[in-house]
Amino acid sequence: MTAFIRNQWYVAAYGREVGRELLGRTVLGEPILLYRTEGGQAVAMSERCVHRRFPLSQAPSRLEGDRVVCGYHGFTYGPDGGCVFVPGQQRIPRTARLKTYPVVEQDSFVWVWIGDHEPGDALPPRAPWMDSPDYTVVSGMEPIDGDYGLLVDNLMDLSHETYLHGGYIGTPEVAETPITTEVDDTAGVVHVSRHMDDAECPPFYAKSTGIEGRITRWQDIEYLAPGLYLLHSRIAPVGAPGPDPDGSDPHAFHVEVVYGITPSTEKTVYDFWAVARDFALDDQEVTDFLHGNNHTVVMQDVVALNVLQKSLDTEPAGYQELSINIDTGGLAARRILARMAEEQAAKAQEEAAKQVRAAVR
Repeated sequence: MTAFIRNQWYVAAYGREVGRELLGRTVLGEPILLYRTEGGQAVAMSERCVHRRFPLSQAPSRLEGDRVVCGYHGFTYGPDGGCVFVPGQQRIPRTARLKTYPVVEQDSFVWVWIGDHEPGDALPPRAPWMDSPDYTVVSGMEPIDGDYGLLVDNLMDLSHETYLHGGYIGTPEVAETPITTEVDDTAGVVHVSRHMDDAECPPFYAKSTGIEGRITRWQDIEYLAPGLYLLHSRIAPVGAPGPDPDGSDPHAFHVEVVYGITPSTEKTVYDFWAVARDFALDDQEVTDFLHGNNHTVVMQDVVALNVLQKSLDTEPAGYQELSINIDTGGLAARRILARMAEEQAAKAQEEAAKQVRAAVR
């Protein structure tokens, strides 16, 4: 199992999902309730009532103004998690309080901070294309019944597009073209690049851009551990000029693929996916095509990873997997996640030791 990395920002929902209906999500094993106050502020708090642990996202629980009323016995909570009403008595127990989570709304996502201390100045990583007027976005979310590390592996090695997504996004050149990998261990960032100078144009791009014939295709991955994956894609007809010295690139089409990777439980993960494009911005036909096509690709991954998790669950202890060159980026991501988990464990031990010393005094 890939260890949970706490004291990090994770995508809990799209902003459009959080409203005046109570929404429940489980993030890193913690049931979280999401809703929006009458003033428009997103709130995240523990989803289980302190009384008998009834899920507050479950009807007949409801909102009254900005307060959440438990649908089982009527315990009522304010946006700060404090209980403001207990049935049958005036005194509210001191422990009648729900845990709340820091929230940041950024780039169309609602991010929650999962950890044992406040985030301080730490902000979620950026995906600015998600709400930029220069891009049109299609997006969705699919739950996967697998360890979140399997989704990281899947996204870091795009050679699987050739075989799993043939006829949609994959072509032979994706698997045939070598990759280059750069790792910033300190920042927890992995870059994997695959530049194809002369490749078949898959239907995903042929039908959305109108390109006929072969293409130059760049795939530049940027994984920001633990929970955000970006794929910077550049598509141009073979022979078209490359980017200009000033960074502009008027002869190419650009697609930014964004994944929020949010561990739910030990063997489930939320796959928040989005495709942002800088062409045909107002063409609804292109929008509908890319949404449907990419959803099909995502579901192919979902099915494969669900099957893979079941297969791994039957493997004997000590099984040694085989890795090759195309796994370089994925292995780097695993190392970063393992290091983050080790540092987290060491810090927890240090804090526990401090508490013991303080108690002895």
